[in-house]
Amino acid sequence: MHIRRVSFDHPDAVKLNDQVQAEYAVRYGDDGDATVMAVSDFEPPNGIYLIAYDEFGTPVASGGWRAQDANDEGNLDGDAEVKRMYVIDQMRGRGLARRILAALEEDARAAGRTRMVLETGLKQPEAIALYTSGGYEPCAKFGYYRHYESSRCFAKSL
Repeated sequence: MHIRRVSFDHPDAVKLNDQVQAEYAVRYGDDGDATVMAVSDFEPPNGIYLIAYDEFGTPVASGGWRAQDANDEGNLDGDAEVKRMYVIDQMRGRGLARRILAALEEDARAAGRTRMVLETGLKQPEAIALYTSGGYEPCAKFGYYRHYESSRCFAKSL
């Protein structure tokens, strides 16, 4: 297994993003995550996007972070927001999400970010378990879904 930095518009990133959006639609009964994101959000030094590949070169997991500073959606100066954490079904339970999250945290810290934040939902209990076991704690809601009852936000000091 190896993890590679790619552009958010890389074909493998698009493929995995489409898969995670389809999963959101199944879990939440809508069209997926409506959060506005741009390719430039994940370009260093303001963010990165990572993909894990198996030994055959197949993309099996992804995740990224993007810089956020104080804004009207509840972010604080120095935030690094985790986005599009995803592991394909047949590779779940092998620690891939944890490896990607650790790499994202390390990169955000090196970029001078002071807090890692993320938003997830109640219909993703495995995501909540991953984040809380990794030291993330509930925080004030932020972002596109901050007014949704099913939304949960977490933060970890870097």
